[in-house]
Amino acid sequence: MSDPASTHHVDPAGGPAVVTVYRPSDPVDVRATLRPLSRGAGDPAYRVIGGVVWRAIRTPSGAATLRLEAVADGVHARAWGPGAEWVIESVPEMLGRGDDWSGLDVSGSALLRDARHRLPGLRLTRVNQVVQVLVPAVLEQKVTSREAWRAWRDLVRRHGEPAPGPAPEGLVVPPDAAGWRRIPSWDWHRAGVGPQRSDTVMRVCAVASSLERTLSLGRGGPGVERRLRSIPGIGVWTAAETMQRSHGDADSPSVGDYHLPALVGWALIGRPVDDDGMLELLEPWRGHRERVMRLISASGFSKPKFGPRMTIQDHRFH
Repeated sequence: MSDPASTHHVDPAGGPAVVTVYRPSDPVDVRATLRPLSRGAGDPAYRVIGGVVWRAIRTPSGAATLRLEAVADGVHARAWGPGAEWVIESVPEMLGRGDDWSGLDVSGSALLRDARHRLPGLRLTRVNQVVQVLVPAVLEQKVTSREAWRAWRDLVRRHGEPAPGPAPEGLVVPPDAAGWRRIPSWDWHRAGVGPQRSDTVMRVCAVASSLERTLSLGRGGPGVERRLRSIPGIGVWTAAETMQRSHGDADSPSVGDYHLPALVGWALIGRPVDDDGMLELLEPWRGHRERVMRLISASGFSKPKFGPRMTIQDHRFH
């Protein structure tokens, strides 16, 4: 994919801005590619309005607001705030530059073949930020998405900062590593996050610089996974969920997920499977297993709705 054609100017609609038009050589579906970065419909750091994607991002240079709009001549990107330059430089990989699907053969699966045909612009994102995606992954450990997303909303709104520039009302930049470490224990409790997860976030943020250096190791893989899992509280699921987004890892299926094995089983062979069964089904696509997972999840396929659901626990006011 080609690099963006960048310009830097004052945007009359919203003050100082960094602007680029990214013209990839292959199709890119902006919303489908970035959907894994959204932590639920009420995510204060992610918004889609009229087909335009807005992100509030904490960069190494400071807060930034990013606006992405796909039009006929490419993806128009505008960024505001101290981190605007950094964000604009990150746009190509955020939208899938370097994510090569050419070796993925899905001709043997009707569902995957159809999904690939209908979603030619689906790419794996690489945001080049570890802590910013690892923290919400930790919040999602062993709880329902509803619980985790509620905690994320509460903590970001309380301890983040308003997104710079002409951002939509309520868009908030999440804390940096130091900011997460300053959150008092009672605010974690109020958000429904127990000591096990909040302590893991503290350990993650204490070694933030070392984690960010893993980006130099490439698009994930065993070496990155070992470094992430060296932190107590970071297991195989959390490492995979992070590398998929931070590094653009194409071969990191989320082993240990409550829902995914059954979804993969129903999609590929018409019955539920466990983690081992999921890995067995994905083995023919080794090297592309996360791409296959994304195709299944983006295809619109859903497994039959029966069986027990995970109970939502709420200890915030105990």
